[in-house]
Amino acid sequence: MKKPDIKEIKKKLTEQIALSVGEEPSDIKSNMPMHELGLDSLGLVELFVFIEKEFKIQLMESGISQEDIKKIDSLAVSISNAINN
Repeated sequence: MKKPDIKEIKKKLTEQIALSVGEEPSDIKSNMPMHELGLDSLGLVELFVFIEKEFKIQLMESGISQEDIKKIDSLAVSISNAINN
């Protein structure tokens, strides 16, 4: 199975966040800070579970930092790096 590229990762993250906050994916901007997207702490936990299942990575062991999680763009790059290493 081919590994997703950054564009695909962003799309999946955007869809998941849109689902969590009750918005359309088209209303979610990947360069906005997560807290401005309306993602609360429960939504963030749901996102982490989604990331681990969808991309088959362990966040605690992935090297993804708190800084990386601030925006979809930086999170997508970090996920891509984690699954391609």
